[in-house]
Amino acid sequence: MAITFSDLHTEAGLKTLEEYLSGKSYISGDEISKDDVKVFGSVPHRPGNGCPNASRWYDSVSKALASRFPGEAVGVKYVSQASSAPAPAAAAPQAAAEEEEDDDLGLFEDETEEEKKVAEERAAAAKASTKKKESGKSSVLLDVKPWDDETDMKKLEETVRSIEMPGLLWGASKLVAVGYGIKKLQIMMTIVDDLVSVDDLIEERLTVEPANEYIQSCDIVAFNKI
Repeated sequence: MAITFSDLHTEAGLKTLEEYLSGKSYISGDEISKDDVKVFGSVPHRPGNGCPNASRWYDSVSKALASRFPGEAVGVKYVSQASSAPAPAAAAPQAAAEEEEDDDLGLFEDETEEEKKVAEERAAAAKASTKKKESGKSSVLLDVKPWDDETDMKKLEETVRSIEMPGLLWGASKLVAVGYGIKKLQIMMTIVDDLVSVDDLIEERLTVEPANEYIQSCDIVAFNKI
């Protein structure tokens, strides 16, 4: 159902708007619409303190329009010629009035292709400026211990190096004597911190089947940020 306001340049007209906006944020619903823009254009200035509902609504619409059209305004005044011009013989046809209303600024029409392109470019620039820095890396030295002196250390190292995951790079290695004929494997690896958890690597990959056929345990000897 259409909503009708009149004489919004007068105190009586503003009073009608004030009463209508009681308990409402906008003219036609919970969001700003063309109806708000049309009514806003008919209110010559911000309602006074005697119209708190209308004043709050006026400020909300004014803020929305300001964000949409950031250009500096110099002010526009409308001068009525009613006092000096002869009264018209008849009221203007209703169709002409409706045409004038439909001629409002298309503030909330669909964006043009050019506007969409500009918005996309701005979004891309903002994303590039806040792009997350590349994750840090670390160098880790592991001790990999066999079950006993009969464990095939070559197979043990092949098992370790066979483990692959994003952000993991195996490096140099050597066998170190432990005692009683037993040797352990010391091996370097480089990891991307956000992609590889060393604890998870040990608990979920190196000390479970099938790797635990050769590996008894793993210890972190050194952990350094690169």
